[in-house]
Amino acid sequence: MHIVVCVKQVPNTTQVRIHPETHTLVRDGVESVMNPFDENALEMALQLKESHPDTVITVLTMGPSQAEAVLREAVGRGADKVMLLSDKALAGSDTWATSYALSQAIRTMSPRPDLVLFGKQAIDGDTAQVGPSVATWLALPCITCAFGLEVADGRAKVKRSFEDGYEILEVALPCALTVVKEANVPRMASLRGKMAAKKLVIEPTTAEMIGADPANIGLLASPTRVVSILSPPARSSGVKWQGEEPADMARKLVEELRQRKLI
Repeated sequence: MHIVVCVKQVPNTTQVRIHPETHTLVRDGVESVMNPFDENALEMALQLKESHPDTVITVLTMGPSQAEAVLREAVGRGADKVMLLSDKALAGSDTWATSYALSQAIRTMSPRPDLVLFGKQAIDGDTAQVGPSVATWLALPCITCAFGLEVADGRAKVKRSFEDGYEILEVALPCALTVVKEANVPRMASLRGKMAAKKLVIEPTTAEMIGADPANIGLLASPTRVVSILSPPARSSGVKWQGEEPADMARKLVEELRQRKLI
């Protein structure tokens, strides 16, 4: 079985900076980490490999050259292969252009994957669009918010979470899943894994190498743009009542809501 896990290098959430002109993330000089949800997707693949020893895990990321750090981290944890999709032509891609490029990269892989895993969303954009979009480009069925997975006889049985429960879905392979944080606890890199990751030679894959259409990648090809960024308005301190009987406070609350035309 071949599993592809798509991961993203994201800025540490305490150090996010936005370029004042392009409104894109400033990555230079900012500490970056593997997207936390992608860690859970990788761990799901690693656990599946433990029960299916013939499994090969390929980890794919798209980004600048420094994004190879998350690929080395993935190898340290147990991934078998990596692909770094890195090209200036891809810079500024929105979720549509990014998902197209990732799908093109996956099409070049041999053998074609049985499973394509993503984190539920990236913590820098929080769109949760890339996983389902890649699945659409590849014409794969996609189940979002997965927290449990069993694979047998060419089919996947997936537990999909909701706010108030879960459902169990069954789908034929190949398919794509997005994984939630509740799925597992990601493992740390092993000593042997760290040594293998340190020796790893990662050659960037360009847009031309995956046969990407120049009209579908990069900032100019992206149909969505961030045109402005505003800080949310400060919240008022609110009104606090105390020292009165509950019935009196309830009457005051009703009167306050009526004055504000909220009831």
